[in-house]
Amino acid sequence: MKILLKHCTILFSLMLLTACSTFYDKHVEWQTVKPKKFPVLTAIGQAPVSLQKSKHKTQRMLMAMSASKIAAYAELAEQVYGQTIDGKTTMSNLIVDNQKLRTSVQGIIRGAKVVKSYPVGDTYTTELSLDFRDVYDIYSASSNRKEIKEITYY
Repeated sequence: MKILLKHCTILFSLMLLTACSTFYDKHVEWQTVKPKKFPVLTAIGQAPVSLQKSKHKTQRMLMAMSASKIAAYAELAEQVYGQTIDGKTTMSNLIVDNQKLRTSVQGIIRGAKVVKSYPVGDTYTTELSLDFRDVYDIYSASSNRKEIKEITYY
């Protein structure tokens, strides 16, 4: 009788383990995701030539070119990622005493192209373009983003 009870207990334990198992054999089929539309963003950056810190005119021009390009990239980053805005107002006797606003932008811009770079009077201007089709191609090549197409359980 003890042997029969022991065998029944083992058999019952095995049935319980296999019945409650959450492990299934499955096959997952993946497919890539491609957006339907790709926007094109543009940005303009400007920098004054005469205010650059150099004694040489050519170096001031090169510095303004670089600064205008950085300003255009910052504008693109604002469009893609948005801006963080911190504000602070102090009051004294119900009169605004001091107001401060601080903005910042942070992000990575890949795939932007310089459309034009030219002087306008004492200012150097750079125009950038960011085609999200190029961004998608760069992202797809580096991360290979996919979604589940079908799951088959066995």
